[in-house]
Amino acid sequence: MDRTAPELLLPAGSLAHLRAAFDFGADAVYAGQPRYSLRARNNAFRLEQLAQGIAEAHARGKRFFVTSNLIAHNDKVRTYLRDLAPVVELHPDALIMADAGLIMLVREEMERGRWPEIPIHLSVQANTTNWAAVKFWQRAGVARIILSRELSLEEIAQIREACPDVELEVFVHGALCIAYSGRCLLSGYFNRRDPNQGTCTNACRWRYRTHAADETETGNVEPLAGAGCGSGCGGAQAPDDDTTAGRLSADFDFAYEQAQAEAMRATTGDGRRHPLADRVWLLEEASRPGELMPVMEDEHGTYILNSRDLRAVEYVQDLVRIGVDSLKIEGRTKSVYYVARTAQVYRQAIDDAVAGRPFDPALLHALEGLASRGYTSGLLVRRPAQAYQNYDQGHSTPTRSQYVGDVLDVRADGWALVETKNRFAVGDELEVIHPAGNRCVRVERMQNADGEPITVAAGNPLRVWVPLGEPVRGALLARRLVPQGAEA
Repeated sequence: MDRTAPELLLPAGSLAHLRAAFDFGADAVYAGQPRYSLRARNNAFRLEQLAQGIAEAHARGKRFFVTSNLIAHNDKVRTYLRDLAPVVELHPDALIMADAGLIMLVREEMERGRWPEIPIHLSVQANTTNWAAVKFWQRAGVARIILSRELSLEEIAQIREACPDVELEVFVHGALCIAYSGRCLLSGYFNRRDPNQGTCTNACRWRYRTHAADETETGNVEPLAGAGCGSGCGGAQAPDDDTTAGRLSADFDFAYEQAQAEAMRATTGDGRRHPLADRVWLLEEASRPGELMPVMEDEHGTYILNSRDLRAVEYVQDLVRIGVDSLKIEGRTKSVYYVARTAQVYRQAIDDAVAGRPFDPALLHALEGLASRGYTSGLLVRRPAQAYQNYDQGHSTPTRSQYVGDVLDVRADGWALVETKNRFAVGDELEVIHPAGNRCVRVERMQNADGEPITVAAGNPLRVWVPLGEPVRGALLARRLVPQGAEA
């Protein structure tokens, strides 16, 4: 691969996501193997969809990687090769794996000639943080290393220099993890003291309060009205009763909850779940009143104190200069709009970097239209200079634009059939997002599906007709919250 033109790798949570990724500039996509990836709950790909996705990618001259990066326990080791064999027969362009034992088993099948030779990419879950580990995995038959998110630009450059003949991949956008299997980042998140370097401040043992919350349709976590949040959502009071809800609204008693869990046999994969386990909660650390951090759980565990989302578009030039082979975007559970918008933005950033053009700050504004937990450059830059602090700021809700619909069809007179995702109205300014280029239009008229005049299109699901002019079939629409030209 030409090191001056890194691959742009996008997530594919479904075939629709795959098509959007390729339409808007991705070179490759990755999708999860059923049961063996870390998005087992939100995975539209079964064997049939994997076959179709791989075929579509290859027909476009693109690449399709299958993610199989679960850290396996014995039960899944027993069935792994059996379940992976039909996936291998589809000839994906790579397998993304994390478990050393599973990698060994797969390499043995290939070396014995039972399976075709398929490149193995080492998942970020393996936490590769140094050049020696890269060389180790390279000698084990791994073709590409997805480097740990905890590395700085300087460290990535050092690995590139020490390992010039192995492919390197780096995450540039998406969610960041606080911890995985005990590799905790809580202390580093709060106090810049890295538990993995022996300087833990035991943040997991600090005093926390909980607030009932809910997850909106756009993925934001917001406190429930009347759930005890006072001014700044920092004034929750303990209820007088001793119900479970009461305890979870007051100071969290870890010893008590552990005893309750054991009494209910609430172990992974067995026993009854706690009646409130599927609720969303916000944690508040005692010395940080008003800073509410979401706690979410799925079948793989509890995800606590979520970090801001990674946004490194302003560092694409540095990564291209270092010689990184692939720039990766996280988000297999995100919307088609998210995939299209990030693909388009990072495609331009890569093309600009390769052509020697300066970074375009408008790309930062474009990403503000995506719902996020707020943005950070992660650990790529350990101490951002004051002049770059605006790069680290973000919002939990879109501030510049909001995804409002998909264009399904276009009549000869230029009227487009739009399936709505969020509310918009006559007089609103819409951004038409299309692989051929984006443009803005003002909604002058609107009709419902029966052709009757209306002034407001309610949220999803609804179909309306809007005059958008030139052909825009397949476009996505975003309502601009900041007038065009007022983004500086």
